[in-house]
This record gives sequence, C-alpha cells and structure tokens, in this order.
Amino acid sequence: MNNQIKHPKGDRILLQINNILLAIIVLLITVPLLYVFLSSLLEPNALIRKGFNLSGSDWSLEGYQRILTDGTIVKGFLNSIIYSAGFTIVTVTVSILAGYTLSVDGLVGKKAFMVFFLITMFFGGGLIPTYFVIRDLGMLNTIWAIIIPGAVNVWFIILARTYFKAIPNELKEAAKIDGASDFRIFVSIILPLCKPIIFVLALYAFIGQWNAYFDAMIYLDDRDLYPLQLVLRSILIQNEVQPGMVADIQARNELMRIAEMIRYSSIVIASLPLLIMYPFFQKYFEKGVMVGSLK
Repeated sequence: MNNQIKHPKGDRILLQINNILLAIIVLLITVPLLYVFLSSLLEPNALIRKGFNLSGSDWSLEGYQRILTDGTIVKGFLNSIIYSAGFTIVTVTVSILAGYTLSVDGLVGKKAFMVFFLITMFFGGGLIPTYFVIRDLGMLNTIWAIIIPGAVNVWFIILARTYFKAIPNELKEAAKIDGASDFRIFVSIILPLCKPIIFVLALYAFIGQWNAYFDAMIYLDDRDLYPLQLVLRSILIQNEVQPGMVADIQARNELMRIAEMIRYSSIVIASLPLLIMYPFFQKYFEKGVMVGSLK
C-alpha cells in the first residue's frame, strides 16, 4: 500500500522551492563552520602561504596545544562556564516564579505588573546610570556584576506566563480540594509539568550569556575574571596575544603565525559547549518557539 501523500502540482513546486532554500541556508551555516574547524587543524604558515587546503602534510594540532596549556584562555573558558551557569540558574528561577505568579487568576494588580514589566522592554536607564548602580552596590569586579543586571528578563517571564496559562486550572482546583497549599501545588504539580519551558529558558539564557562580553568589558577590570569571549575579543579584534602563548618566540612573523593559529582554534573551542548542548535541547527549543508564537 502506498501511503505517500499526493500533493497538488502547486504545492509540490512550493515544497521543492522550500527544499532548495533550506539546502542553501544549511550550506551558508555549515561551510563557514567547516572552514574554521579545518583551518584550526592546518599549520599557520601553510594556511598563510597556500591558503585553505586539505593536504595531510600541513595538518597540525599546535594551536590546540597552545590554547590548552595557556592559562588565559583556560581561565576565560572556566569563567564563562561559571558565569553562564550562574546566570542561567538565577534567570530561569526568577522567570519561572514570576511567570507562574502572573498566570494565577485573581492576582491583585496583575495588569499593573504586566504593564510595568512591558515598559522596561522599551525604556531603560541607560549605560551610565546602570554602571553607577552596579558601582554603588559594590558589585564591580565581581561575578554578580555579570549575573544580576540581566537576571530579570521580561521576555522570559512572558514565555513562562504563557506556558503556565496553558495548564488546565482543574489540576490546581483538584489539589486545593485535597487540601494542598499554593506552594505544594507549585512544587508537586506545576513544576513537573514545566520541564519544556525550563529547558527552553535555560538554553536561551546560557547561549545569551556565553556569547556576551560587553558587560564584562564594562564592569570587570581584573583579567583573571574575564570570560572567554572577552579573551577572544582581544585575540580576534585587537590582535593581542599573551606573552605566555609565544614563549621565547618574539619575532614579528612568528607572532603573527601564532596569532593566526590561535584564532581558529579558539573559535572552535568557544563554540563546543553550544554545539554539544543544542542536539539535546532541540525538541524543547521547538516547543519554546511554539509558546512564543502562541503569545
């Protein structure tokens, strides 16, 4: 029995066009990634002299060796893990609690709270007042300067609120009849049902913080506290290479060689956590997109 769906001619043409466009988009995404990854495995002199090539004689792991033995990039990587994990935990916790509260029927002043939150999406105090607040709170040069300022994300709260509103009220009413408190209802009934939105918010928050560097550039002076993205910014944009990376090699051409080698290897290492996380979070990511579209 042939179970294939027979589409009208117009739909078949549209599907073919969509397939072609998707193939082009995939190529536009994967080709640069493959180029950077393969370039990180090439000996820099060969890359500069010959350009990109797949000759096995030009392959080298020296870039990765230097990165893994250099304290600056390793420390930046660990700092980014700490900042991203801490930011994710705080942001998701705040978003889930606020979203659930705003989804409860009969909450006094719910509309006023929503208006207040929405205003903050369009209007802010600006960089200088925010800096003064961070300074006066004594958070400069601390992890809290990275985590706290962005902990309340209105868009995350709206996503969580929309998800909670889709949960049938009958579940909560039945629990109340059995004598469960609001806290017990939230912990025992609501939280087990909201794994998809928790994973979605965690993915959004982790990716956003992992790629961020501006707050660290403003609030952190100690290089030992720099996240990986700020270290990479120095390497990729300002062409700064730490003395420890070049050891006793001080010649300018050798410095350029080391910098070129470290650039590609650093990009690959910085992308690894996101590339590893996304396949496991993909199904939740799709559900999160649907929650946003329903809103």
